[in-house]
Amino acid sequence: CWSGAHAVTFHAKVEQAAMLQAVLALLETLEEEESALLEAFIPTARLTQPESPNSSTSPRPDLAIRICTVVCRSWGDQPLLSQVVCSVGRADKPLKHQAMVPQSLESGLRQQGVTDEAQLAAIHAQVKHKAEAAMTAFLEMEAGLSVEQRGGRRAQTDVIGVDFLLTSSEQVLQLMALEMNSQLCLETCALFESMGQAVGVPAGESSRPLVETMLRRTQCLLVEGKHVLVIGAGGVSKKFVWEAARAYGLKIHLVESDPNHFASQLVQTFIHYDTTEHKRDEEHAQWLVGLVRERGLHLDGCLSYWDDCMVLTALVCEQLGLRCSPVAAMRVAKQKSRTHQHLLRRRKEAPLGWTSEALYAVPCCHLESHADVERAARHLSFPDVMKLEYGAVAVGVKLVEDVQQCHLHFEKISRDLREDTDFLGIGLGWGNTMLLMEYVSGTEHDVDIVIYDGRMLAAFVSDNGPTRVPHFTETAASMPTCLAPDREAQLVRAAYQCCLGCGLTNGVFNVELKLTASGPKLIEINPRMGGFYLRDWIQEIYGVDIMLASVMVACGVPPLLPAHAQPRTHLVGVMCVVSQHLKALKSTASVETLQALHERGIIRLNLLEDELVAREYEGPYCNVACASPSRCEACLKVLGVCQVLGIDLPHYPVTHFLSHFK
Repeated sequence: CWSGAHAVTFHAKVEQAAMLQAVLALLETLEEEESALLEAFIPTARLTQPESPNSSTSPRPDLAIRICTVVCRSWGDQPLLSQVVCSVGRADKPLKHQAMVPQSLESGLRQQGVTDEAQLAAIHAQVKHKAEAAMTAFLEMEAGLSVEQRGGRRAQTDVIGVDFLLTSSEQVLQLMALEMNSQLCLETCALFESMGQAVGVPAGESSRPLVETMLRRTQCLLVEGKHVLVIGAGGVSKKFVWEAARAYGLKIHLVESDPNHFASQLVQTFIHYDTTEHKRDEEHAQWLVGLVRERGLHLDGCLSYWDDCMVLTALVCEQLGLRCSPVAAMRVAKQKSRTHQHLLRRRKEAPLGWTSEALYAVPCCHLESHADVERAARHLSFPDVMKLEYGAVAVGVKLVEDVQQCHLHFEKISRDLREDTDFLGIGLGWGNTMLLMEYVSGTEHDVDIVIYDGRMLAAFVSDNGPTRVPHFTETAASMPTCLAPDREAQLVRAAYQCCLGCGLTNGVFNVELKLTASGPKLIEINPRMGGFYLRDWIQEIYGVDIMLASVMVACGVPPLLPAHAQPRTHLVGVMCVVSQHLKALKSTASVETLQALHERGIIRLNLLEDELVAREYEGPYCNVACASPSRCEACLKVLGVCQVLGIDLPHYPVTHFLSHFK
């Protein structure tokens, strides 16, 4: 072990007798389970030290740089480099952890004449790549061990240290791994951080990912075995819910209208009950509570991931005494015009020091007849947006320029989309009434927010690309946000205030907003976890599972989430829609091709529908995304993929859809 570095000796290849004597002498001192190691000597990099104007002409010894890293197991068993320091010492003596004063890698390199910014960045990237690769190899080895070999069912390694020596080959600086350890590297990095505290440098970077991993594992243990009632299974886009529930050890009791739904085979209990007529939700709630009690289910929580079932879920929670936002709040959030009108009435009710949430609301009118259209047109300024009152995925949403267009679109939607069977999952079980809202210019954003007992625990902002006006089906998205911190903060505060203003105090909510020159404006609140790709992206970028957070809130367990999570990567994605991409989706961009690219790590695929059927009213079929350390590179990668697969078309210009992500 390296702590025995005092016994290290160096020998030339020809000194075979001396090497033999050194090994024999060392063997006599070894204790049980210790061993001696004979390995090749790797010369250190010879760096040109900068000359000081007042420096002495006396000879200087050759110096070596030992690089010390700490790598933690992050979310999804991903390795994450958390700290890098180095020590500088004489090249002719072993560099020991306890005998050297740690410094930053950049300082150590600059002192030795490495000042080129590109070279410094390349060395740091090499350190990160090799340290995380070492952790990956270790985790793969550990995964192959038996429970007994690992030390128990839940035993695992969450942190290691990896030491490197800076060497050179043909004048190219390279890293040579010396050893893997945990305690010594943690001690060295902790010493480095404690010294930094004296001059105001934040501490805790070495252990932060480790602590986050510990908290994440603890939260998984807290929900394991919990009995949760889920109302509404949703479509293929919600398939991840059942897979994740099984991984977390949740006991899911599913209520679903479709007796043949694929999720019926993936849950603890399947309760077939037709909830599609949501105007009878009070009656449905009484029946469901009766079924729960009849089956003797002892529930820890109740929630839904499906828009149509949010009010019903709140009613059931109220009767069973389970944690949820109030029924009245769910009703306000579910009906779009009611949301805005409710917030506008709260103009004078803002907490001290806060702006009023009425600032974020947009004038709008509820529509049930052509007379309502005439009345709304007199009160609102054109252009406006007309949409279904209880709609989803932007189906039937259209920009209207005048009252004539309003009447035409109202008539068309009233005729085409009447019942739930006309288009499943867009709220027609609540009716097909509409609303007219003043159009707001600006960039569009989503805020996915976690609230427990009225406290905001976390918020994640994503950006949407321009839509194909006059329609508003999503085209592209980017996360993390491109916005400056102050503008991002405006969106988070607006989302939080709008939720609280409507009475949404417990849950994970998706808030859609426009960001104008004067600040955020609300589009709508979805009183459930964000759909499409959002759960997947947030987990990939920030290591936070908002699905797990929603379960914890429903079970009365406050999630412990990073207040300011740092992004691990950037994701930029483009939506495919059958009306524009049917040819590609049957050939160059088939599901099989997309899944193969996903498995190879070239794209990140989220399937949102399972039928390739072209129709007038549609939502996105899938999202194709690319990840990269930089947003610009992610944009270039996804653009290239879309061009190769035939997703980028003259009438579906991906370059334009990505134009907001700068």
